[in-house]
Amino acid sequence: MSLAVSSLGVAVVTGAARGIGRAVALRLAKDGYDVGLNDLPTAAESLEGVAKEITALGRRPYIALGDVSVSANVQNILSTTVENLGELNVLSEWDKVLSVNALSTFLCYKYAALQMIKQGKGGSIIGASSVAGRQAYANAALYSASKFAIRGLTQAAGK
Repeated sequence: MSLAVSSLGVAVVTGAARGIGRAVALRLAKDGYDVGLNDLPTAAESLEGVAKEITALGRRPYIALGDVSVSANVQNILSTTVENLGELNVLSEWDKVLSVNALSTFLCYKYAALQMIKQGKGGSIIGASSVAGRQAYANAALYSASKFAIRGLTQAAGK
């Protein structure tokens, strides 16, 4: 007989091997969620440690390795987590939000600048962020962080 409280549901956390992703995964487990853990294959050992901590909290972990910047990997991560833990109720996507908002901006700036240099006529790169890039909001920490990153990239690119 298990003494664990019944699960509030299943959460999937990307970038869960360390840092904020790890902290989010552990907090979700403490709050009563079973947790699908994702990170790159090179972080498998670290994810095993997080999984052990989640098990010690009375929750069920599932490790799904893969690069979340690849669509097929994301589909596989989510489907295998559902197969193993039963459903999906929460997705924490730290890596994905930063990739979409900050990395994509950097890549656009980089390749636009290279093309403009190649053309030899100069040009303008206009970056847009949001008020969240100037003022952080408690319930939008990740979004705010990604918009602060865009603001910093834009300022640095203009130097």
